[in-house]
Amino acid sequence: MSFYEFCFFVVVYTGCRMSFYEIIREKILKKSPDGSYPVWKASLGGLTAGALAQFIASPTDLVKVQLQMEGRRRLEGKPVRVSGAADAFKKIISESGPKGLYRGWVPNVQRAALVNMGDLCTYDTAKQNLLRYTSLQDNYVTHTLASAMSGLVAATLGTPADVVKTRIMNQPTENGRGLLYKGSVDCLVKTVQQEGFMALYKGFVPIWGRMAPWSLIFWLSYEEIRKFAGTSSF
Repeated sequence: MSFYEFCFFVVVYTGCRMSFYEIIREKILKKSPDGSYPVWKASLGGLTAGALAQFIASPTDLVKVQLQMEGRRRLEGKPVRVSGAADAFKKIISESGPKGLYRGWVPNVQRAALVNMGDLCTYDTAKQNLLRYTSLQDNYVTHTLASAMSGLVAATLGTPADVVKTRIMNQPTENGRGLLYKGSVDCLVKTVQQEGFMALYKGFVPIWGRMAPWSLIFWLSYEEIRKFAGTSSF
């Protein structure tokens, strides 16, 4: 993960999604009187938090994807399109206007909603159940087990949306409009019709391989930071 990606995920995207989820959990949907948090509430909270956070960060994600593609273009001997993040922002705005920064935002938000429903809901629910039904304590062992589950579920739910998002954001455009797909539904239907259902899970292993360690490192670090700061565990 590059420094730019690190800043995107940690500062913008992750900061928003965690804040939104806790606001929804503590102030809007709220926990049950016994302190539990039902799966349906955790799912809805994760879905909403992920969607809102990704919408805010969508322009940054578009630039991130374009920068990632530049490495592949160089290997293929193709001309460089952008020289950096600032250049990418300028070219997108000059070609499509400010609204161009939100190209592909719908599949982008859909993917983030699904990934966060899997990640936040699974971690929260798994941790609750491990503490409630086993003798495990609220420590790194429980956090590790819950994060392992959340990484797998997040990858399973998010891979199809990730495939659709990537194809839409990297398709050729003309006057700001995609030439291959009209939208996320059109991309989903064409992908399944032309390549079969399993095409939606292309790249599942590397996606899971990326999400699993990220989930482990993030949740262990996040719980320790909360403990160090003197606040309650997640």
